[in-house]
Amino acid sequence: MREKLTKSDVKKIEEEIEHRKLVVRKEALEAVKEARAHGDLSENFEYHAAKKDKNKNESRIRYLERMLKTAEIITDDSREDEVGLNNTVEVYFEEDEVSEKFRLVTSIRGNSMKGLISTESPIGKAIMGHKVNDRIFIRVNDNYGYYIVIRSIEKTLEDEADQIRSF
Repeated sequence: MREKLTKSDVKKIEEEIEHRKLVVRKEALEAVKEARAHGDLSENFEYHAAKKDKNKNESRIRYLERMLKTAEIITDDSREDEVGLNNTVEVYFEEDEVSEKFRLVTSIRGNSMKGLISTESPIGKAIMGHKVNDRIFIRVNDNYGYYIVIRSIEKTLEDEADQIRSF
């Protein structure tokens, strides 16, 4: 599956790759070298832990590079009165009689515990392009769905969106 990334997502990923290559890789290699100097490698826990950390870093670099190669670059532009990427949206859940606010983000940044809902989630897909006061049916699966009403849409500036990103 191709990840959908904005230009600022790409920038953040490139920064992480550079940091991992220039800083983390150097530290990991030094830790392996130091642990190796402690003697017998077959029973040297520090050596095995250092190798594991080094391999984990290299794996993360490969994962991020592959993500960038296959990514589909999307824009976070939307009309002023429509729900779009990086917008904070207040929705009213009719069934629960409760309102919630969340920000729509790309799938790699989705984190419902922090109020970041992916545009690939059922609710994210359903509300994209809708306007304030639209009543939308959210289909979770073949047996269940619910209605929501969009109460407000707040546009997020690029700088604000950058502050919530974490990979």
